[in-house]
Amino acid sequence: MGGGGSSTRRVTFEADENENITVVKGVRLSDSVIDRMKEPSSPSGRPQSQHRSASGAGNDEELKKRIAEELALERARRDSEAQKRRLFGKLLERERISSNEHLTRAILRERAATEEERQKAQRFARQLEEKDRELKKHDVYYKEQLARLEERSAQFYKVTTEQYQKAADEVSARFK
Repeated sequence: MGGGGSSTRRVTFEADENENITVVKGVRLSDSVIDRMKEPSSPSGRPQSQHRSASGAGNDEELKKRIAEELALERARRDSEAQKRRLFGKLLERERISSNEHLTRAILRERAATEEERQKAQRFARQLEEKDRELKKHDVYYKEQLARLEERSAQFYKVTTEQYQKAADEVSARFK
């Protein structure tokens, strides 16, 4: 009975010896179809087996018709379920594609942000190295200036000390 319905099946009907039961060969019926077939079909509420025994061959045609209707209903139900499954599959596929696209966009955004952060870190590292070189230049310059000032100070101290000594010697020579 599958969802395709493109293949043709051969169905045969046979009656047993008592003419009470019709045997259908080549068809699988679900329990629900069998239960529906067992339900009374006439408005009087009599079971099918009682009605069948009264009318015989007319019931065979009615039973065949009823089986065909049940088979058509079952086929329609299966086709409907197959269509629902296909639709659900399409929806799931769309959702999967949408999720993959969203994930891909998020990954690309993260990669771009990471690359931007990396470039920013490199820029800051270069700026830091530049400032470090500048500070080293200033350090060398100030050390040179300090050395010159200490040398001048030493010379000034030496000259001042010599002048003081000379003046002290003059004062001492005058008063002696």
